[in-house]
Order: sequence, then structure tokens, then C-alpha cells
Amino acid sequence: MGGTDVAYRSAVDLAGAMAKGRVSPVEVMEETLRLIELREPSLNAIVFRGFDEAMESARAAEKALARGESGGPLLGVPVLMKDLFDFKPGWPATFGGIPAMADFSIDGYCVWAERMEAAGAIIVGKGNSPAMGFRGACDNYLFGATNNPFNTRLNTGGSSGGSAASVADGLVPIAEGTDGGGSIRIPAAWCGVFGYQPSAGRVPSVLRPNGFSGVSPFIYEGPITRNVADAALAMGALAGPHPGDPFCALDKPDFASSLEQGIDGWSIAYSPDLGVYPVQPEVAAAVEEAVLAFEEAGARVVEVDIDLDLDQRDLADLWCRLIMPLSLDAFKNLAAGGLDILGEHRSDLPPEFLRWADHVASMSAMEYFDDNSMRTQVWDALQGVLGEYQLLVSPTNACMPVENLTTGETRGPTVIEGVEVDPLIGWCMTYFTNFTGYPAASLPAGLAGGLPVGMQVIGRRGADLDVFAASAAFERVRPWDHIYDIPANRPLTG
Repeated sequence: MGGTDVAYRSAVDLAGAMAKGRVSPVEVMEETLRLIELREPSLNAIVFRGFDEAMESARAAEKALARGESGGPLLGVPVLMKDLFDFKPGWPATFGGIPAMADFSIDGYCVWAERMEAAGAIIVGKGNSPAMGFRGACDNYLFGATNNPFNTRLNTGGSSGGSAASVADGLVPIAEGTDGGGSIRIPAAWCGVFGYQPSAGRVPSVLRPNGFSGVSPFIYEGPITRNVADAALAMGALAGPHPGDPFCALDKPDFASSLEQGIDGWSIAYSPDLGVYPVQPEVAAAVEEAVLAFEEAGARVVEVDIDLDLDQRDLADLWCRLIMPLSLDAFKNLAAGGLDILGEHRSDLPPEFLRWADHVASMSAMEYFDDNSMRTQVWDALQGVLGEYQLLVSPTNACMPVENLTTGETRGPTVIEGVEVDPLIGWCMTYFTNFTGYPAASLPAGLAGGLPVGMQVIGRRGADLDVFAASAAFERVRPWDHIYDIPANRPLTG
């Protein structure tokens, strides 16, 4: 096979071609691994390569097809998982490039890996992520920054940066994203791909030892793809109840059924700033023009005000406080096993992480209770909009991609349009849905200066199919596949 036969082919196309015998899983995998060897070094996106195991799985898939077995809807499709709270037996789990955990592994599967393999997909490796996912840029002390395929001097966004870069560069059609504050949507926006964050409970969260820890804020798993149909295919494999998740949704929607549904007659709210964010002009202009596509598809779009009596800096701090106990609990369990990250290996973590870790460790139960009262204000504000409109649309990120550093500490901007923002996550217009549980997607709104701009589509709680229907309608009116000519033709030297 030639390189163009695998690079940038969709998962739907590859799965269909293999099922019909037009190409073999071994040929697909050989070409995928060749592409990764050729193109990935200038991205620094894939931090672990499970190539031998992937080839074994490809050979097994080929034999299954020869026996006439269906083997699952994703049989033979190469995919990438993420290196954060994401596990596969025998594979390293560095929790986002923490040096002391370079050789650490967990003898178990995360839900994403387990369900994707059950559907026949073949995981080729793990993508880069920041330490504990605690920032919107993708960089860490162990592996360094991940480079954006549209301009390799720039960052991909995080925390699922390695995943988004690999999809945008045509290496795999589907990659794993996890999302505690926007980590699927942030890099999807900067890398010009489609990132889907499901409703709370749609893809089960089986965190242990605390099975209730994935709700404050809501933690999600979902797909990063180059088109909506591939995301629907992945969600068909990922969604569904699990006995280990006390909050999982018990139904399983037919995601593929929404792709041709259309949005004629829908009412869609548009907020250029979600009521609190300063937004760079080029981002604002691209999204303001892109929302017109929903009107072209038959919907009514109305600009709305988000009624929030809170400052964006206060809300960013709230997110830092709410997400930190998940990391503290993980480190407590690691210390019990002899790996003391917050003690002996404290210097392996960025200074802002340590500052928030120390602060949250000393908080009282009532302070945590008060934080959830503030979180409720976000719920009420969004509910006020989504009670009247089927969807809420906004920019995904308030700024364009930032330049990478060589220190492992790349962050976002500190000032946007003269307003100070938190460089960790204050420029990410995504974590409202982690407070509320609503489904959301980031889809490519267009280009500004040759770089992607993302548009966020938020749906009502449980209304995942609405988000898919609107995203598919947008893609029909404003197809974005042409933007991948930029990464496809990029220099491979850095």
C-alpha cells in the first residue's frame, strides 16, 4: 500500500475496506507503523509504541476475517490511547510524563482501552499529556512538549495533546481523549480535529479505589477524530452501562442514527464569551462566522448573554480546587505502594501543581461544600440557556496556539485582550461542562493565519445525539477535511 492509502483515511472507510477484503489488517498496520516512524518524531506525540503487540493483533484480525468472523465494527482499525489515567496491562502509565513513573504500569484496563479492543480496534501506543492533566497545554518534564502538526513550533493544547496531534497528522483515525476540564476539546480546537466529550455517565468511569471520585468535576472519556462519523463509530463501542460505575447512564443511544437527522427548525444559542472570558479577536471572528453554518442548515441562531455573577479567574481557581483531590488520592495510593511522588519525587511536578496540591490538602469539608455552591451557579446559568435552546455554541479556546518551551512548562497566555487570565486553564472555555455534566464537542470552525480555530457545541444533559446531529449538519455545510493539506505537507524536521 502507498502512504496515501492509510494516511487520512477514516475509520469507517478502513473498517469497511478490511471487512470486504479490499485491504488486509496486516497491510493497514504495517503502513500505519511506517507513517508513525516517518512523521511522529517531529511531533513528539506518541510516548510509548506498542508496535510488536499491534502487529500480533493485526495478524489475529486477518485470520479472523479469513474465517468469516465479523470481529467487531472496528476490527483492524489502528487507534491511539492516552498516557494519563489510562491503562493497558504491561504498558507504562506515567500519569502525564512524571519522571519517577517512567517505568510504572498498572495490571488492568481503562474502559476506553477495554471497549475499543473488544470492538476490534488495535491500540498502537500511548499519546503525550501534561502531568496529572493539570493544564491546558501539553508538556511535561519526562517527554517534553508535543508539537502542533499545523506549526510544529506551537503547542497542541492538552491534556490529550498527543492524541489530537496524531489524528490531525493522519497517523491514526481515532485516538483517546479524557476530559476533566476540557482535555478532549482544548487540543481538538488547536489541532483542527473533532473532539467529543459525552454526557456524564455516557461512557462509564470506573475509578478505584474511590468509585465516586469522577463527578467533582465530571471526568469523561471520548474520541478524537477527523470527522463526525468516526466519532459516532467510536461512541458506539464506548457507550453503555458498567457495573463498576455508580453514575453510568443505563441507556445506549444509536449515535450513527443522528448523522443524517438534520437541525431544521432548531433554536441554537450563541455566546461569544460565555459571559466571562476575554477572547482574542481572530478566534472571535472565526467562530462568529462559523455559527452562520447552522442557519444554512436550517436552524435559528440567537446570540445570548450568560448570566454569571462570577469572574473568569475565580472560576479557573474553582476548577483547580475541585480537580486536585483526584490527584491527591492517586498519589496517596501510590505512596502506600512505595512510590512517594509528593515527598521524595516532589520536584517531578510543576510548581503550580504543588501550590494547588498544598492548598487543597489543607481545605476543610465546608470549603469544599462552598465550592460546589459556586459550581451550582454555573449549572443554573447554563440551564437558563439550555432550557430555552437546544444547543449552546461558543469558541472552544479563547486564544490561538502558544509557542512551545523547552523546559517542560509550556502554558497558555497570562493576558488576553488586556485581561489577566490563569495560564493553566483560564483561556479554556471548556470546563463549564465538567461542572455540569452536559455533552459537548469541539469542531473545526476554520483557520486564522493558517492555524485551526475550534467551535464548541454544548447540548442538554443526556442529549448526546443533539450534539452529534448539529456537528454532522455543520460538517455537511462547512466540510473541513481540506485543512489537513497543511499538516500533510508540513516539513518533517521539526
